[in-house]
Amino acid sequence: MNIKNSALPLILSTLLTACAGYAPMAAAPTRVADGVLTDARGMTLYVFDKDTAGSGKSVCNGPCATNWPPLMVTEGEDGGNAYSIVTRDDGSKQWAFKGKPLYRWVKDQKPGDRTGDSFNSVWHVATP
Repeated sequence: MNIKNSALPLILSTLLTACAGYAPMAAAPTRVADGVLTDARGMTLYVFDKDTAGSGKSVCNGPCATNWPPLMVTEGEDGGNAYSIVTRDDGSKQWAFKGKPLYRWVKDQKPGDRTGDSFNSVWHVATP
């Protein structure tokens, strides 16, 4: 193909304009296994009834967060689709699904464990 030098800037400009609107979709911070949300290692994720969906806050802090470690946001990650980010009391960032902060349960030992489901009737597996 023979493109004249005068047409090349126009073609490049058109290609760059078309690509400028392209933004790759962020990878979801969770996976789905057997109908529940899990972290990247396959550990079950939970939601806490005392958290208010959409509040942007987690009420599980201090000793609660020791037993129910939050699913933390890694630097540079961003929310999207059903995922959002809440700010914890210490200023750190935690993932939320449909506005509800996500947690692991310290007593789950291997992927697929769900020993925290219905704990104290306020903790439940997170479902998509």
